[in-house]
Amino acid sequence: MLSRDLIRLYPELYHVAADGSWPAIERHGLLSPAALVTRWGVKQGAPQVAILGKRRGESRVLEHAEFGTAVIRHQKAIHEPSLEDALDDMTLAEWYSALNDRVFFHLQPRFLQELLQARSYRDDAHTVITLSTKSLVAAHEDEMELSTINSGFAQRHSKEPRGRDTFRSIADYQHPTRSHAATKGQDVAELAIPRGVRDLRDHVVRVERMREGTVLERLA
Repeated sequence: MLSRDLIRLYPELYHVAADGSWPAIERHGLLSPAALVTRWGVKQGAPQVAILGKRRGESRVLEHAEFGTAVIRHQKAIHEPSLEDALDDMTLAEWYSALNDRVFFHLQPRFLQELLQARSYRDDAHTVITLSTKSLVAAHEDEMELSTINSGFAQRHSKEPRGRDTFRSIADYQHPTRSHAATKGQDVAELAIPRGVRDLRDHVVRVERMREGTVLERLA
């Protein structure tokens, strides 16, 4: 895929964060879970493994005397037996490590809406950050990865294979030639950036507090 086609087809990117998280994200950037536990001073070994080494049935709240509160989101959308069956060349631990080392973005508003209306999310408010794809590509193109699947979703009927080749560079990603984004199905399920985006504020279009797809408040 060409980066100019990524920008043309998907001009905005969307990240869903925990309610109340924008002040910390604005200050520190959008950090991956692995980068967050390091930044927030979680001790290595068992304390980090408890957060990163297995499926998170609930979100984890981190507190820091100077930085305040950070939230690492739950992984309720993962059914471990189904995930393990779908893995080609990685263990569960390796897959969780891959997820925890990245931050993820939706490329189309309709997939954002589906997430906000999903059972695990619809009762809560969320911070929704909209970014300019053009701006983010200009700064981070070499780090960007694209995936054909929602890598954090693996339910009982989710059998999409996944493994070391799931995340591909823009140049290596095979995208159909088309004049517009697909209205059915999906050409790209998600965009990922390893370790996170520390200069996130430079690429923000808007930040909103939302519940079930309804804007409750404009934050930036």
